This record gives sequence, structure tokens and C-alpha cells, in this order.
Amino acid sequence: MKGVGLLETSQWSLAPIIGYEHAFFKINVETVVHTWIILGLMIISLIPVRWLLLNTRIGKFLVLSFVSFFVDLTKQSLGTFAFSHFSFIASIFTFIVACNTVSLIPWMEEPTRDLNTTLALGLISFFYTQGATIKAQGLSPYVKSYFSPFIIMFPLNLVGKLSSIVSISFRLFGNIFGGSIISQIYFSAIRGSFILETAGILSGVNIVIMIFFTVFEGFLQAFVFAMLTLTYLSIGLQGNER
Repeated sequence: MKGVGLLETSQWSLAPIIGYEHAFFKINVETVVHTWIILGLMIISLIPVRWLLLNTRIGKFLVLSFVSFFVDLTKQSLGTFAFSHFSFIASIFTFIVACNTVSLIPWMEEPTRDLNTTLALGLISFFYTQGATIKAQGLSPYVKSYFSPFIIMFPLNLVGKLSSIVSISFRLFGNIFGGSIISQIYFSAIRGSFILETAGILSGVNIVIMIFFTVFEGFLQAFVFAMLTLTYLSIGLQGNER
């Protein structure tokens, strides 16, 4: 069966367990395996990062610059610094960057080109934002906000809240999936032709395609996702001040 990507992918079906056959209950094996590999690589990378932080000036500069950037970003967006919010935004940005750029490793594919992954990230962002909003405002004001300014606005307010999940998920999925398709089409077109492959290498087009659609696009979309999450979080936390 075909997955989200261009390649044939295997799937696990939960039908034997739940007794019901539906595409919703099928799990893309490639996405799951690559996601766990990324998590493993991120954990392993903590060792050299810690060594660089403690033993080299450039390592210390890079790590502290990364931390300072998200500290300042959190302060500017929320008006105050909260370690929990900083940790969440920095962590989700780092994870998405790793997912978006993992195709630089041979035989690895971006988990974020699978809509299930981006939808899961969107749900995580949504529930974290709503949980922080309830904690800051209280449950009663939070519930009342769905009926503001009139009770008949409840359906529209509810749809408006839930639409943020679709918006943030599909934006990430669409950009990463689109970049992945363009890259695969290009490299498939020149594969097998000595002249085209040589021209691509010597002209630098191969590197440009890889850097733009993998590195640049990967970092950009991770930053957009983090900023949108911060924006929703800021609106929720400051709702009781409006």
C-alpha cells in the first residue's frame, strides 16, 4: 500500500486488535521507525553538545546563542519569561528541525511529510496552549470565552479554536511534503544520466536544491510552527487582560 510519500511503504493495521478495518487505524511503519531513530539521535547528540558547551568556546557560544534566542523570543511574545513555555517551544522547534532535515542522512525520510505526524504535533501544540490558558485564566473564564460576546457565537468560537489545529498542521505538512516531492522529482530526473548528474554536481544545483528544500525550508517551517504556537499561547494567556 502507498503511504504519503512517493515510495511504497508498509503499514501496521490495528484492525485485528480493535475488530474494525479502517484507514484511520493503519500506522505507517516508515514514519514510526524514522521518528524513533530521530529521537534516539537527539538523545545521543546531547553527549557531544554537552562536551562542546563545557570544553570549547564556539560550542558554548552556539549553545548559549540558541538558548538566548528562545528566551528572548518567549519574553517578547508572552511579555514575561516562563521556563515551562520556553522549554516547550525550544523542544518542539528542535524536534521539528530534526524531522525536517533528517533526509540529509541516507535512506532516511522526513516524518513531517506524513500528515499524521504534523497533525500529532498540531494536537500537542493545541492541548498545551489550552492547558496553559486554563491554568492562567481559570476554568470558568475559559469556558465563558466560547460564548463571548453572545451565546449563539459558541459554534463559531469552537470552530475557530479547532481550526488552529488544521492550520498549523497542514501548513507544516504542505511545505515539507511539497519540498520533498520537488527534490525527489529533480534527483529522479537526473539519476542514471552521467552528463546530467555531473552537471548538477559541478554547477552546484544539487547542493542548492538540497540546502533550500531541506535545510532552509526545514528551519523556516520549524520556526513558523514555533511562532504560531507562541502566538496562540500569547492570545490565550493575555485573554483575561482584554
